[in-house]
Amino acid sequence: MNATPKHMPGDPPASSPLRQRILAPPSSRLGRWSAAFLAVFVVLFMINSFVFMPANDEAPWRQSLLPFYGIAMLLCGLVAGLLALIALMRRHERSCLVWLALLPGVLVLFLLLGEFLVPH
Repeated sequence: MNATPKHMPGDPPASSPLRQRILAPPSSRLGRWSAAFLAVFVVLFMINSFVFMPANDEAPWRQSLLPFYGIAMLLCGLVAGLLALIALMRRHERSCLVWLALLPGVLVLFLLLGEFLVPH
């Protein structure tokens, strides 16, 4: 009987130091997907901040485009956070990009809870 634990295909080698695993890019498929959704969320958030928010309120495209854009941006953040959480729990991912991908997920959950719990 072999006493060594079996590793999942996306797991980093057990001999690599923790610091190298944290600073390395994500090693699992879920970790890479969460980092990709994080990048998409950041780009969409920057476009929203620098293009859509300073635009004139009377622009005709704002009423039709912004609701769908906002929902797509929030969904990217939520998916990034959920995939990061799964990668951290199940695949033992330790990359800093995966840890950063948790932030948009927490932000979106905070915003959604605020919308539903606090009437305005």
